[in-house]
Amino acid sequence: MTSKSAAAAARATVYGYPRQGRGRELKKAIEGYWKGRVDADALRATAAELRRTNWRQLAEAGIQEVPTGDFSYYDHVLDTSVMVGAIPGRHRASVEADALDGYFAMARGTQDVAPLEMTKWFDTNYHYLVPELGPDTVFTADSAKQVAELREALALGLTARPVLVGPVTYLLLAKPAPGVAADFDPLTLLDRLLPVYAEVLSDLRAAGAEWVQLDEPALVQDRTPAELNAATRAYRDLGALTDRPKLLVASYFDRLGDALPVLAKAPVEGLALDFTEAAAANLDALAAVGGLPGKRLIAGVVNGRNIWVNDLTKSLATLGTLLGLADRVDVAASCSLLHVPLDATTERDIEPQILRWLAFARQKTAEIVTLAKGLAQGTGSITGELAANRAALASRANSPITRDPAVRTRVGAVTDTDARRSQPYGERAAAQRAHLGLPLLPTTTIGSFPQTAELRVARADLRAGRIDTAGYEERIKAEIQEVISFQEKTGLDVLVHGEAERNDMVQYFAEQLTGYLATQHGWVQSYGTRYVRPPILAGDISRPEPMTVRWTTYAQSLTPRPVKGMLTGPVTMLAWSFVRDDQPLGDTARQVALALRDEVNDLETAGTSVIQVDEPALRETLPLRAADRPGYLAWATEAFRLTTAGVRPDTQIHTHMCYAEFGDIVQAIDDLDADVISLEAARSHMQVARELAAHGYPREAGPGVYDIHSPRVPSADEAAALLRKGLEAIPAERLWVNPDCGLKTRGWPETRASLDNLVAAAHAVRAELPTVD
Repeated sequence: MTSKSAAAAARATVYGYPRQGRGRELKKAIEGYWKGRVDADALRATAAELRRTNWRQLAEAGIQEVPTGDFSYYDHVLDTSVMVGAIPGRHRASVEADALDGYFAMARGTQDVAPLEMTKWFDTNYHYLVPELGPDTVFTADSAKQVAELREALALGLTARPVLVGPVTYLLLAKPAPGVAADFDPLTLLDRLLPVYAEVLSDLRAAGAEWVQLDEPALVQDRTPAELNAATRAYRDLGALTDRPKLLVASYFDRLGDALPVLAKAPVEGLALDFTEAAAANLDALAAVGGLPGKRLIAGVVNGRNIWVNDLTKSLATLGTLLGLADRVDVAASCSLLHVPLDATTERDIEPQILRWLAFARQKTAEIVTLAKGLAQGTGSITGELAANRAALASRANSPITRDPAVRTRVGAVTDTDARRSQPYGERAAAQRAHLGLPLLPTTTIGSFPQTAELRVARADLRAGRIDTAGYEERIKAEIQEVISFQEKTGLDVLVHGEAERNDMVQYFAEQLTGYLATQHGWVQSYGTRYVRPPILAGDISRPEPMTVRWTTYAQSLTPRPVKGMLTGPVTMLAWSFVRDDQPLGDTARQVALALRDEVNDLETAGTSVIQVDEPALRETLPLRAADRPGYLAWATEAFRLTTAGVRPDTQIHTHMCYAEFGDIVQAIDDLDADVISLEAARSHMQVARELAAHGYPREAGPGVYDIHSPRVPSADEAAALLRKGLEAIPAERLWVNPDCGLKTRGWPETRASLDNLVAAAHAVRAELPTVD
């Protein structure tokens, strides 16, 4: 096929779409089902209507091939575990009794059975449920969901492409099941898994699928020769099947590197690659392997992870270069649009000038369609769109919102000394012990307490003018009083004010910093029914006035016990926002760090002796390629120290991280130089404590003993057992007792019971410790 005919064949498509609906209807239906207010049929009907709405929107926008199978009640990796029959033994009975309830039990757990472990999906803020596999795992095909959703789309008269997690990525994301040797490699199950994928592919072909997409994002990471050989074998075997649809292997989030020749040579009909941040590397690699003769290439030239308008001229140039490298070039976003909000036009509070800079999922589909049209019919067919795009890009580049000379001068004056505490940890620890007077195994929580319906109503009443600011603040004071009183009665040693005034741990601060924009409807799925509204980092950052001092000081006035000041760290402020793409991330991080440094210093001046600066995103933002990590970790850890290094030695700095693979960043955790770190550990059975010990981590740590992402209430004995495991790795004088994460999403009854048990566990284990003369 000539380049001209390849261009004429260009089609617009996407790999996935936001699931929640315009008004988060899916979240409401699922949570209603959990509470018994919505029955299973009604939940399924809501889900089916959302799928139909999404497909129709895509088709009406000009998307010529819609995805199916990307919709999920909770998580697409969990859906894959169901598809291949990888149900943990402890959940089989509940799945057999009721498939839907069993599905949610795997995701959330029950009072009697623990859920699957949850962690971050590559370097995004989406969480997936980790498959549990072992040498005895028996895979069985269950293609019912994938087939049913394909038939739904075909019944609407649409061209549809089922999207599945690929077999290699699925196994690389898995972990040994509980009780299985830690060195068990799930990838050894590949030959057992491939026949199940073959059966699913056959079922999808019989249901009418022309193409099936197999997502292999794990191949953009550094992979061993054995792992690359597994990918070779997987797609050799699947490609050799006679009873199958055409296969499109998709990889995204970074460059493919050594995996690109493997997939280019595989007997599959198409590849989908990321041509946004990885554009140059993937272009060079494609050229080096001689392109993809006879194959389809889907070019992800629209950024699926950020919200800025596409540079259409630049993307068209990339697409033009690709025309000579494949049999057919189609246009898409770089990854699923799951990672961006649904529709920017619903944002009424953002200035129209700024709104034209933004592209959410619906706007990105329009960009994809425009690019496909321009590629197929020439730029003359999209002159109006190109002119509007150039004007939007120029408006942003020239806006005074994006540059503040005072901020840039301050960042330029930062020295290495500014990012170092005045004394080493050993001297600080002695000063802090004397100042705080805490017992061994001190107990605390991570920060937030339940965000009750009453609090949400109070915020809504304030926005609607039904109450004034004074009335709202009285409600917040009453909530803080209740939280402090409860913690004192329960016996916690270091208290928190509960964050009643905060809508979100990033958005709350973004709304008080210059340079940020807040959305009203920019919801993005984090996990399950947990949706967040990432703020938009549009310009230079500064802090006009204190953000947390008032409420922290008020809470401290209610108790003689120390109350932690609670801040979100600079890396997390970036990772859980949509960041600007017109300057290096390290530069933006320093701006945020200096704004937060002012807040830390003001908290200390107001009498706060313990200050926690949360960095749960430090690991998730870690580049997928090892070669890119040292540079990132250098500016990320510097930004944390820049935030925290200006305090006295006897002020104790905490940080917190959750739901990530910490083993990759233990040295970076050490480099933060925090006095205390709390980490998720309950679902991973204290793995992080062992990783800290193996590293020789010298400071204090609180590996969590209470999994807050499950409705289960852990018993005191269960928490004590985890605490004893922690003591095997971390000495008592450096071990804290705390939940895995904040309690915002939990209800008060389970919170009270769980924290009572946590404190009881700490007291029981303290009593077992040898006395010191």
